[in-house]
Amino acid sequence: MKVYFITLLLAGATVTAAAEAGDRVYTAEQTSNTVSVIDPATNKLLGSIHLGQDVPAALNPLYRGELLVHGLGFSPDHKTLDVISIGSNSVTLIDTETNLVKGKIYVGRSPHEGFFRPDGRELWVAVRGENYVSVIDPVQQKEVRRIETANGPGMVLFRPDGKYAFVPSSFTPEMDIIDTETYQVVARVPQASPFSPNLAVDQDEVWFTLKDSGKTQVVSAKLPFHTLATLETGPITNHVTFVDNAAGHFAYVSVGGKDEVLAYTRDAGSTPKLVATIKTGDLPHGVWGSGDGSRVYVGLENGDAVQAIDTATNQIIATIPVGQLPQALVYVPNATASDKGTANLKPLGSATEALHIELVPPATAHSVAHASVSINSLGLIDNLQIAATGLEPGKKYRLMLVGGLEPQGLVVLTAGIGGAAIAQTLGPLKHVVAPSQTAPAMKLEVRSNESGDGDLVLQQAASATTISQ
Repeated sequence: MKVYFITLLLAGATVTAAAEAGDRVYTAEQTSNTVSVIDPATNKLLGSIHLGQDVPAALNPLYRGELLVHGLGFSPDHKTLDVISIGSNSVTLIDTETNLVKGKIYVGRSPHEGFFRPDGRELWVAVRGENYVSVIDPVQQKEVRRIETANGPGMVLFRPDGKYAFVPSSFTPEMDIIDTETYQVVARVPQASPFSPNLAVDQDEVWFTLKDSGKTQVVSAKLPFHTLATLETGPITNHVTFVDNAAGHFAYVSVGGKDEVLAYTRDAGSTPKLVATIKTGDLPHGVWGSGDGSRVYVGLENGDAVQAIDTATNQIIATIPVGQLPQALVYVPNATASDKGTANLKPLGSATEALHIELVPPATAHSVAHASVSINSLGLIDNLQIAATGLEPGKKYRLMLVGGLEPQGLVVLTAGIGGAAIAQTLGPLKHVVAPSQTAPAMKLEVRSNESGDGDLVLQQAASATTISQ
């Protein structure tokens, strides 16, 4: 097996970090219904695993592919990837050596994330559209029990010793702690706000993100599971990952509304301290550290790319194009036994065709509002996603298409308690807002109130339209 050596400077000492040729970075992409596969030794895209088709084919009554590919986890031996698809209520098991599907299990409504127990004998899936964790036997490939939780379980991860599972909620301000021997909820920790999509766990602490309020909550991983800190991390706080290296112990948090990844110290018994703010591309979402702690990889939801961060310098060292709207991301050390782990991968194809637009306040407005827009090709139609921040909490807004005979309302945005909103719509949009030689492009605007006839809040930035190939 080939090994690539990279010299890092950490706290004045020279350390050699090894990136194994068999390591892989995976991203789950919910619009193209793909899983992109990256070689972190070269920071190059190797190809993608196609689990489904584009809309409108994916809406066919006889459709059998996956829809809204979203969550990722992997087995303790690093040989099985589990992929959670929200729209098709499925868990797909993929062999990391061959990149082939080896099984599929259907669970309840809108599962979100799933992960294997440390001993590998069970796969636990948070069924966010309901109120339970689905426990799956990965050998028999079937659900063997359900563990009732608070409504809307968002994710599940285990303490490294396997004794407890931690399940934050996306609908209820409560994180449940489950004893893995009895399968019973043994503690309920209040969340600072209801919407938690993600967490990271070690033997001492649990960090979980609160997307609605822009916070990250730190809780003891030991009885009595009390809250240690609540950090103000920023709008659309998405995912968190732990990194341990020669410089210390850190937590990296992706903050989608500010296009940043924040690095905090993570020392048991000490208050976390912000040590780095790393500027990224549009809407950072999934984030995971490398096995040796020398890198952090972050998926750009509205940028259709993955960026690599060098943890010695906290600088971005690579940007890798991937599929449409990447969500969860995992780094899997030794996922393949050799360089032959590229078998059965396919090119992304039309999934690389996207239009990225920035919306800013009018020049006369005294506003901190901002939005990024990604318009992805789905064949004959396009998927538009807007992520806005700095809005008035609880207020409704409408995204408008202007410049034609009449303004057209595209989608209503409702700002959450942190003043952020994410919304999607479908239509032939990429062509009409892109620059044209024959006709002026139409523009996107956000206006106050649901009808779209209110004040202008955001408008398309003059120089912010780019086409990514």
